[in-house]
Amino acid sequence: MEYLKWSFQDSIATITIDRPPANALSSGLLRELSTVLDEIEPNREIKVIVIHGEGRFFSAGADIKEFTTVTTSEGFSNLGKFGQDLFDRMEKFPKPIIAAIHGAALGGGLELAMACHIRYVSDKAKLGLPELQLGLIPGFAGSQRLPKYVGVARAAEMLFTSDPITGVEAVQFGLANRAFPETEVVEEALKLAGKIAKKSPGSIKATIELLNYAKTDEFYVGSKRESELFGEVFISNDGKEGIQAFIEKREPNFKGE
Repeated sequence: MEYLKWSFQDSIATITIDRPPANALSSGLLRELSTVLDEIEPNREIKVIVIHGEGRFFSAGADIKEFTTVTTSEGFSNLGKFGQDLFDRMEKFPKPIIAAIHGAALGGGLELAMACHIRYVSDKAKLGLPELQLGLIPGFAGSQRLPKYVGVARAAEMLFTSDPITGVEAVQFGLANRAFPETEVVEEALKLAGKIAKKSPGSIKATIELLNYAKTDEFYVGSKRESELFGEVFISNDGKEGIQAFIEKREPNFKGE
């Protein structure tokens, strides 16, 4: 593994995102996560998973520089579809997945966290979907999951402004379960995992299946359209300008093209 570390102890698997400096979600990292889930799923000793980030962040977003290597709308749509399928698998995974978020969970990082069953956050963490700042849109079903947690009006504000919310606000808005001081987040997530691990694996698996019935057909229709639009806005002039401005660390100049 190049970007992830994982181990398990006392029925709990811990997956650590380790891709300095920002733990950006490259396609390689997502493939590694898929491989780790392949290893964990049949392991009867593992009952709960905790995901967290090494260093300053949980994950500060997708790998924007990787975006510059994608040349077509279809290629960009396929990148989004891969992430969507992986995160859908996480929501349906038969073992509970807990995100322990510190520093920042932005863009793809927040989309990853929203695909987990439970989110514990540090009180000062920053959570948001700032894709519109780049002239883009979320690509890993973030446009479908965020309104489910915070409501349409709050999701619209977060998306339109690109402004993040704090961990405390995330709890208040329903995006996260609980907030703790940064040094305690992983410890508290592991405590929760230990409590859940004592439950019957069969009843946990059945409950996860039942919770997923809350995902309507419209969720999947919306996700499919998101991946299509993800590709369309990427090849627009505004999309190219937004990515270039991010790389050059300047304000984008969008012209509606």
